[in-house]
Amino acid sequence: MKGRRGTAQSNKRRILVAALVVLAACAVSALVGASAPAAKRASAMATTPVVFAGNNWDGTADVLRFTPPVKAKPGSFTRIARVNIVPDKDQRMAEILTDPVRLAYFLAIRQAIGEGHDQFVDDMYSTNDGTHLIVSRPSFADVVSIDLATGQIAWRFRVDGQRADHMGVSPDGKYVAVSASTGNVVHVLDMATGQEAWRFSSGDSPHENTYSRDGSRIFHASIGLVYTPADQPQFDSTKGERVFEIVDTATHQVIKTLDMGQKLAEAGYPNMSAAVRPMALSPDESKVYFQVSFFHGFVEYDFAQDRVTRVANLPNLVPDMPREQYVLDSAHHGIAMNAAGTKLCVAGTMDDYAAIVSRSTFGYKLIQAGEKPYWSTNSRDGNYCFVSWSGTDSLSALSYGTENEVARIQVGDHPQRVRNGAVQTDWANAQAG
Repeated sequence: MKGRRGTAQSNKRRILVAALVVLAACAVSALVGASAPAAKRASAMATTPVVFAGNNWDGTADVLRFTPPVKAKPGSFTRIARVNIVPDKDQRMAEILTDPVRLAYFLAIRQAIGEGHDQFVDDMYSTNDGTHLIVSRPSFADVVSIDLATGQIAWRFRVDGQRADHMGVSPDGKYVAVSASTGNVVHVLDMATGQEAWRFSSGDSPHENTYSRDGSRIFHASIGLVYTPADQPQFDSTKGERVFEIVDTATHQVIKTLDMGQKLAEAGYPNMSAAVRPMALSPDESKVYFQVSFFHGFVEYDFAQDRVTRVANLPNLVPDMPREQYVLDSAHHGIAMNAAGTKLCVAGTMDDYAAIVSRSTFGYKLIQAGEKPYWSTNSRDGNYCFVSWSGTDSLSALSYGTENEVARIQVGDHPQRVRNGAVQTDWANAQAG
């Protein structure tokens, strides 16, 4: 009996051990099975850095890959895709045509600001995960999120007033600030949902929005009534309220308001416009470099000293052109600074040149590679400057080091804003296929 009992117990132990082995094997299998989809998901979420060029009159955005030059191999742009930014055009137009007020503004924007064309793509930023492109659409007075995978609109935000304009994105990629041109307000939107997180008031025609590196401040400027014919200095007061504002993103309050026209006059530069156009911050954010209406050059302002410290005069190649023929009062529109903080890249809009300018001496080299340059944006590493040539529908990459054009590509109709961003790698590969 004892022997049989021992054998039975031994058999039970063997069965138990076998069961534990099976359970362990199942657990390992489950873990392996779980890790495979996780790996796939990680692969699916991989992103590819790209450059977006917004084709304002087309209603499209080109998605580009930039390859810098290496030794004897020249730099290049490769088009990955062209995205339709107005998939809802028929619906929006139906709304506009049945609303007399909206129709009046729509037609006015076409004639006064769009040079006879509708404005469908002003500014754009991709989400951090590369799945959506957030775009401001002036003629439709809105901001939309385009799902790149489907090409459809994920969310739409209707701005105050009748026109959407420049945007700025927070460093963490969570919020986008968009200027509502005729609403005199800046909306700060949640990029994931399109819901307004907060807002702040501006002067007439709010325009540029630039976040500080840590996201604690927004440097904002309004440009006034740039579409009026009263462009001579003696009529400057008719241009409305133009202010440069520093906004605290934690309290949502405007903590400083500046009249840059007054600051210029105090520095010995009277009769210059107070309308601050594009701007570039120095790496330590102690100074800001900005363009103003009608001026062929840019201004240096020191925040600590609270004064204009220098003014850079660049060549005026259209000295006989009346001010009234300047596009939206812009002599120059687009400025960026390299990563080292030693050079600036300037879009000389009415002069048909880009200029690489020494920050220390304001010496410059002109690059003429197209017509009506409209924007300057740095490459991700800050070693190159991307300039859109809206008059010849092209985009250039300029080297800060060699001060030459290193790549060029044709894009859509009237490129304006150029932004760095990301797309899903799987999506990019599918476009190529």
